[in-house]
Amino acid sequence: MKAGVQHQVPLSNAAIAVLALAMKFKRETDDLVFPGQTARKPLSDMTLLQILRKRDLKYTVHGFRSAFRDWAATESSYLGQVAEAALAHTVSNKVEAAYRRTTFLEKRKGLMADWERFCWGRPG
Repeated sequence: MKAGVQHQVPLSNAAIAVLALAMKFKRETDDLVFPGQTARKPLSDMTLLQILRKRDLKYTVHGFRSAFRDWAATESSYLGQVAEAALAHTVSNKVEAAYRRTTFLEKRKGLMADWERFCWGRPG
């Protein structure tokens, strides 16, 4: 993580299914979930952008994170702090950061399940 802090991610069922598919591409030379073309190197951060461009999609990679944050703010009842924790954003206010001792993991489990339902067009 950019902040250099371990980040626990509660995975939705769809995310677990993606990981199961990714196992088909696992190499014996490393433990990467999404390996790149070079041994012991992950997929480049440009890989998803190239996929979007090749399909002539007018999205940005960072836009996926932004779309999640916008959905959480406008379509869900989760606190902003929960969505920010899901994105591994740090608390910039030093006083607030000193008192925030939670990662909201249990609430983020529900958040990610609701996000999955939204992405698949299923009612909550």
